Amino acid sequence: MPHLTFRTAGESHGPGLVALVEGTPAGLPLLAESIDAQLARRQQGYGRGRRMQIETDRIEFLSGVRAGETLGSPIAMLVRNKDWANWSATMDPAPRPEDATAEGRKRQLTRVRPGHADLTGVLKFDREDARDILERASARETTARVAAGAVARRLLEELGVRVGSHLVHLGGIDAAPRSIWPEDLNAAADRSVLRCLDPAAETAMIARIDAAKAEGDTLGGISEVVVRGLPVGLGAHVAWDRKLDGRLAQAICSIPAVKGVEMGIGFAAARLPGSQVHDPIEPLPAGAPLHEGAVRRGLVQRLSNRAGGLEGGMTTGEPLLLRVVMKPIATLMKPLGTVDVRTGAKASAAAERSDVTAVPAMGVIAEAMTALVLADAMLEKFGGDSLGETRRNLAAYLARIAERRGAVAGDAADA
Repeated sequence: MPHLTFRTAGESHGPGLVALVEGTPAGLPLLAESIDAQLARRQQGYGRGRRMQIETDRIEFLSGVRAGETLGSPIAMLVRNKDWANWSATMDPAPRPEDATAEGRKRQLTRVRPGHADLTGVLKFDREDARDILERASARETTARVAAGAVARRLLEELGVRVGSHLVHLGGIDAAPRSIWPEDLNAAADRSVLRCLDPAAETAMIARIDAAKAEGDTLGGISEVVVRGLPVGLGAHVAWDRKLDGRLAQAICSIPAVKGVEMGIGFAAARLPGSQVHDPIEPLPAGAPLHEGAVRRGLVQRLSNRAGGLEGGMTTGEPLLLRVVMKPIATLMKPLGTVDVRTGAKASAAAERSDVTAVPAMGVIAEAMTALVLADAMLEKFGGDSLGETRRNLAAYLARIAERRGAVAGDAADA
């Protein structure tokens, strides 16, 4: 059973979005400002549309937090949609007189968009207006995910784990590969309008975005999530649904428009011999200090991290590396051909307000989903009704790993 769970509710143009997080230990320092900072990061990025100019997302705690600390009870957060005032008639939950007319409510969408949930959702849920589908399928829902993920991030921070991301590819242009990241990855990435650490590549990407916008087109890309400070042994090999790589893949691929995720060298592993895929393991040098980072890595050193911090469905203590692939956004300003679900006739797809690209924001969302999975895995391993108890359990686990080295060293001396 999951130890930390979350749910979201709300439509893109409804009154607001709600995030409900359950399982957070009591005593976690948590301020609205720390949630809002993550929401602001989600809204940045060159190539975003007018919605980002309308909304300035802020959360309101409805439950679970008092005097700046979590209570151990469910945390409910509300993000109000400022654009609701312009959509209240369209999205009114109550019946309206126009519902009975032939025209129906304004802003109906029947010219379904290829690549979106519109057509499949209309057929599955037996609706006449695709707005009943697209309002929930919209990536606006990820605002609530980022709010929930910000709670998980705060828990991870208190346990010595840092989650960050940066953009590595956009629209056919690669950033220069990196194996070493800035100490504060997000601070460095967020200084870029595309969250890219390669200025030359960023310049070329911006030009590509401008060209796509002029053509009424959209662009996809890849963001890399980097997690440092994880202890060895999160997840488990014993059952399919406890393997951490599977849990991460499910969470990441649930993000709208995400079509794949790689861990470590990912698909490149299929093209290489095993000697160039797996990471050699060596003991720490004799006399090396037992600092906490070495203990979290299991008191060994890997000569590479091609596995991306995961082996056998468990963390190795090396940095966790995930590359997340986002397809181009489905709403095009020069629409593709489709059908009108009301008449069955050929049509051009509807053009809702949209972005040229949202890959920089997707990286922030991927951070949130990663944090939620990892916070659950930490609580699964270490438990605790309070933050203090969780910390003590983690410290005891790390102390036992350190003891193992002493025992091995003693056996070697006796021999």
